[in-house]
Amino acid sequence: MADNVPKFTFLPLSKSFSSLENKDFQEYFLKWSIKNRIKANMFTFDQYFQAYEKDKFTLDFFRDPNVVANIQVVLDSGKTAGLGTKADKVSVTQVPCTLLSMAFFDRIMNGEIAGESGNIRKCFDEFFGDFTVSDNLRQMLLNEDSDVFCEFSESEREEFLFCLFTHICLGGRFCQFEDEVNPYLDVTKAIYKDLISVQKNPETKELSIISHVFKVHCMDDKGDLYFPSDKKHQQNFAYLIIDPLKRTVICLSHTFGACF
Repeated sequence: MADNVPKFTFLPLSKSFSSLENKDFQEYFLKWSIKNRIKANMFTFDQYFQAYEKDKFTLDFFRDPNVVANIQVVLDSGKTAGLGTKADKVSVTQVPCTLLSMAFFDRIMNGEIAGESGNIRKCFDEFFGDFTVSDNLRQMLLNEDSDVFCEFSESEREEFLFCLFTHICLGGRFCQFEDEVNPYLDVTKAIYKDLISVQKNPETKELSIISHVFKVHCMDDKGDLYFPSDKKHQQNFAYLIIDPLKRTVICLSHTFGACF
């Protein structure tokens, strides 16, 4: 019964995300088959949030009428529709978010994955589900048996920055891959900067991330998955990024498919 009584309530904010609206990026989004398929919405809430409340927070979020009315999903046809359904159950996984620098990815230009200039090394085509792997960047992302997969540890792969980079690199159904890695890094950096909140320690002057990030899935009253999609796929994803000080939450979602 307690789950039916909301602790958290939400109001939509008119927030533009420069990384998703950047004119210079639109050509990439179309090329990578994610244009108009990746969505971000910001909401505010008045209640104090602590990380242990993630399940309650997420359930309240996806049951809130203001969220249901404002979150949009992309259908297989490419058309956009309202969420329209209140969640009966949610699955919530905390995603580590500690990285403040893109230097994390410097090792990609080690010569095995890409050269110092960023040119990605090619390989013979392999297929992993819906993905064609024709270079060592995607080998590193997808092929656990490849020589380059171990460039990043299991814990590093769990970081939100790495997850975001992976989603950008893999793209949508008709993704046309880049020959060099810098466009992926530039777009990842811009989106990451748009989403996370940082604060400066007044004594040490060091920056730290205060955002909490959760990967979420929603089920309806029949137990069927419906958000971010009714189909399980690596590129069907939704994250809640919570700023506990400003009391805002961003929902970032994407559904795998083609751009029309």
